[in-house]
Amino acid sequence: MSAFVIDAFEFCRSNGHREGVTPVAEMSRLNKDCADQSGQIAWAIDGSTSKQGYPQMTLSVSGTVQLVCQRCLAPFAYDMDSSTVLMLGKDDEHADEIEEVLNDESIDVIVGSRECDIRDLFEDEALLALPQVPKHEACPDNKLLDAARSDKPSPFAGLKHLKPE
Repeated sequence: MSAFVIDAFEFCRSNGHREGVTPVAEMSRLNKDCADQSGQIAWAIDGSTSKQGYPQMTLSVSGTVQLVCQRCLAPFAYDMDSSTVLMLGKDDEHADEIEEVLNDESIDVIVGSRECDIRDLFEDEALLALPQVPKHEACPDNKLLDAARSDKPSPFAGLKHLKPE
């Protein structure tokens, strides 16, 4: 069994803890959203039991990845730091019951597994930590934007002369 594959229920029952650092290049889904494969993600996962008696894992990821700004199309460093709590259900029906009992949008309920690959969990969390529209706070080189906003007349400006008065 791989060092990354755990029995999620036993991990929570025994208050398990794992942590590590994984290069972005090894995270196939994450590196598709990045400008390049540089950087690494530090992650930690802790198992426990909730106040209600449900198995839960606290998962955190942090690191810097290179994203492409959607305004200027230049790459930029994005610092991620995210944490989430995952409650474990035995199956879909049990997970739905837990969601109803908790009634808390900040806690995600997933179906646990006796062969859970934690790499998938921390890559999911890293993907969720990315912005929907990556962009600089202020783009460093606005020449492309300025050129697009230049004083060229609109291609539709000539149409106003065709309009009957």
